[in-house]
Amino acid sequence: MTHTTARLGRLGRLAGTLLAGTLVLAGCSGNAHTAAHGSTRPDTSASSSARQSVEHNEADTTFAEQMVPHHQSAIAMAQLAPGRAADPRILDLAARIQTAQQPEIDTLTGWLAEWGAGDMSGMDHSSGEGMGGMSEQDMTALANASGADFDRLFLEQMIRHHRAAVEMAVTESAEGQNSDALAMAGSIRDSQNAEIAEMEQLLPALGG
Repeated sequence: MTHTTARLGRLGRLAGTLLAGTLVLAGCSGNAHTAAHGSTRPDTSASSSARQSVEHNEADTTFAEQMVPHHQSAIAMAQLAPGRAADPRILDLAARIQTAQQPEIDTLTGWLAEWGAGDMSGMDHSSGEGMGGMSEQDMTALANASGADFDRLFLEQMIRHHRAAVEMAVTESAEGQNSDALAMAGSIRDSQNAEIAEMEQLLPALGG
């Protein structure tokens, strides 16, 4: 009886040893698989973000293609203010327009290059296309004005110009796809509506 009990004890210890070895091997195998093949739940947030920045539709492209020359014409108007404007508030507004819109032009141009678009060579800027109804005659009249006449004309033209930009931004917000373009459209809509309100308050004070 004692011999049988001792033999069973040795068999139990042997089975325990074998079971422990099996578990160690299984653990090593799992670690090796993870090391060789990486995590079984890869982080796709970076690739998803990259796709969102590139994905766009026709409305996004149109928004960028039209807003670039539109902003360029606003900057051209603002650059006329030094030496012509009489009211310091006009000079301040013109400086703010340049500061805000040039970085947006740079960003929009970058998007168009990334999207393989942006050929604006066929646009006739002299007729006012893409310039919010402004024409070469409008720019000439503004360039030839000075003092209080320049201030009033600048406000009248810039209000009209800003309203066109807001319309473009609203269209992009409704029809666009690219998240960055949609964010810029919202920013343009809000900032230029605020400037329109500012200019509409200033215009009567300048006799407009």
